[in-house]
Amino acid sequence: MAGCSSQSGSTLTQARSGFQTTLTGTQQSNGPAEKAPEKIFRTLKYPAASGELSAYVSPDPNDGKKHPAIVWITGGDCNTIGDVWSDTSPDNDQSAASYRKAGIVMMFPSLRGGNDNPGKKEGFLGEVDDVIAATEFLKKQSYVDPNRIYLGGHSTGGTLALLVAEASPAYRAIFAFGPVDDVAGYGADSGFLPFDLSKQKEVELRSPGYWLSSIQSPTWVLEGKQGNIQSLQAMAKSSTNSNVQFLTVNNASHFSILAPTNQLIAQKILADTGSATNIQLTEDEVNKNFG
Repeated sequence: MAGCSSQSGSTLTQARSGFQTTLTGTQQSNGPAEKAPEKIFRTLKYPAASGELSAYVSPDPNDGKKHPAIVWITGGDCNTIGDVWSDTSPDNDQSAASYRKAGIVMMFPSLRGGNDNPGKKEGFLGEVDDVIAATEFLKKQSYVDPNRIYLGGHSTGGTLALLVAEASPAYRAIFAFGPVDDVAGYGADSGFLPFDLSKQKEVELRSPGYWLSSIQSPTWVLEGKQGNIQSLQAMAKSSTNSNVQFLTVNNASHFSILAPTNQLIAQKILADTGSATNIQLTEDEVNKNFG
């Protein structure tokens, strides 16, 4: 049921404990992650329960400072990473380049079964653990402030970011663009759901609309009114968690919302220097960029 809450009263972490998924179909490798330009990203491996996984991480600026950082999960096949450094149209900047251009460290993790990684794609289940493992790796980088780690994602990456927010309090703030409340909405033919959609628990554990009460960090769910707005509205209607805010951008699409809003968020991250986050983000403020 779209936008509903867990009926068991358990958290997502509790509900996932001991669950064994059953995957369907065959999976093919997409080949190794393309090597990024060294001045923009390091191409490396990070350790996860599923094995050594590829990632792009901003290099050390060698200024002796600790910098804020954001883990960003791209849309589409979010298990796989590719070119996130080339210039793109501001109407559809899925690279979230505003963060690195503002001097914020970025990490793009690939996930189990993506690229030539070990493991199998699980479609929003084990991938939650991979993102958390990537975050732990990022925290240990000498030039990263471990107390200022943020999480963001778009589309399928937004769905996964919201699930990670429901499973871990490790982030200072989370920004999920265009997630779905129920992953069944992607459809069996999307290629994103390698499991039996008729099994309700398989669907529930991958659907953030059921677990909004589990979120402990400040979280913003954002979508353009011309985009996947039904999911945002369903979650906003069902949520009673004050840690989560839902922002609709009236004159934006699923894609055009990204560049101006990420630029705004990047500036807020740079100013977020206290012991706890001071970030405030309102619907009116976001909509100003789309007059």
